[in-house]
Amino acid sequence: MKHALGNIVLFLFVIFMPLHAENFTYDFHVDNSEPYKNEPIFLSVDINQTNPNVVLFFDFAVKESNEYRAVQIDSVQDTTLHHSYIHYLYVLYPLKEGEIDINFDLVERVTDEHKVAYSFSGDRDDFKKLETKDRKVTVAPVHLQVKALPAKTQLVGDFKLSWEIKQHKAEAYEPINMKVLIEGEGFPPVLDHLFPNKENIHFFRQAPEVKRFMSKKGIKYRVTYTMAVSSADSFTLSPLELHAFNPVSKTSYLLKIPKQHFDIHHNDRSILVDNRDNPAPFHIDFSWLISLLGYLAAFTAGYLSSRVVRTKKRETNAIENPLAEKIRSCEDAKSLLQLLMAADRQTFSPDIETLENSLYRDGKINLKKIKQSALEKLS
Repeated sequence: MKHALGNIVLFLFVIFMPLHAENFTYDFHVDNSEPYKNEPIFLSVDINQTNPNVVLFFDFAVKESNEYRAVQIDSVQDTTLHHSYIHYLYVLYPLKEGEIDINFDLVERVTDEHKVAYSFSGDRDDFKKLETKDRKVTVAPVHLQVKALPAKTQLVGDFKLSWEIKQHKAEAYEPINMKVLIEGEGFPPVLDHLFPNKENIHFFRQAPEVKRFMSKKGIKYRVTYTMAVSSADSFTLSPLELHAFNPVSKTSYLLKIPKQHFDIHHNDRSILVDNRDNPAPFHIDFSWLISLLGYLAAFTAGYLSSRVVRTKKRETNAIENPLAEKIRSCEDAKSLLQLLMAADRQTFSPDIETLENSLYRDGKINLKKIKQSALEKLS
C-alpha cells in the first residue's frame, strides 16, 4: 500500500514538474486557419512571464519563408522586472495553396536584478553587456490549410480603381500622360503591366508607387501607376479589366477602365523631315591641276595631294543633311523627341531613350549633348 502511494506521489510530481519548471506561457494563434491564397489574416503572439523569482527577457521572430509573408502592425512590451509581458500583432499573407506551417524563433533570456543593475551602472560611453543565460525554446508551428483562388484572379482584397487621362487628342508621337490608382485592403495590388504592349503604341512606364498605411485594424494600400503613351496614328486602348476576389465576402468582381480612343493629328512631314532626294554628288573639276602643275613644278607631290584632300573635305562639308538644322532649332527635350521619333526611330534609338528617361522618369540630361549626338549620326 505504501509502495503504491509512493508511485502515485511520484507520478503526480512528474506531471506537474514541467509547469513549475517553465518560467512563462505563450499563445500564438491566427483568426482564420483556412484562408485563401494571398488573403490577409491576423497572427496574435502573447508571451507572459509566470515565474516571479527570475528576470526574463525574450527574443521573438516569425521565421522568414517563401510560403508566407508576415508584417508586424502592433507591439506592446512590458519589461517590468519579474513580470515581463509581450504582445505582437501581425498581418500574415499565405503565398501558396495547400498546407502551410508558420514557424517561429523564440529565445528565453534569464538573468537577475544584480546583473541588470550592473549593466546600467556605467555611463552611455561605458555600457556593460547584460549577462543572461539563453535558452532556445521549441515552439509548435501554427498550421494553415490554404484554399485556391478562383480562376483568373489578379487582385485579392477589397479595392477600388480610379484613373486620370489628361487628353485624348495629340500630335503624332506626342506623349499622353495617364495615371491609374488602386487602393483598399488586401494583398498589395502591384501588377507588372496594366495595359498589354501593342506594336503601334509606345508605352512609357514608371515603377508603381506603393504606399502602405498600417493600423491595428490591418493594412491599407494605395498603388499609383504613372505612364505615358504615344503613337504615330490614332488608336484605341482596349478596356482594362482586372479580376479581383474579396475573400471576406467570397465574391469575385471586376475593376474596369472603359476603352479609350485617342485622335492623333499628323504634322506635315515636310516640317520635320526633308523628303527631297539627296542632291546629286558634287563633282570637282580637276583639269585645272594640269595647268597648275606646270606653274608649280617646284612643289612636291605630297603637298599637292594634301591640298586636294583639304579641298575635297571643305567642299563636301558644304552639303549638309537638311535634318541637322531642325535638330539645332529644337528648344526643349519634348520637341527633340518628337523630331527624332518621326525621322528615324532606329538610328536615333539611344538618344530617344535618353530623352524618354528625362521626360517620364525624371532623368537628368544635357540637351546640347543630345543634339550633338544626333548630329553626329547624320554624318
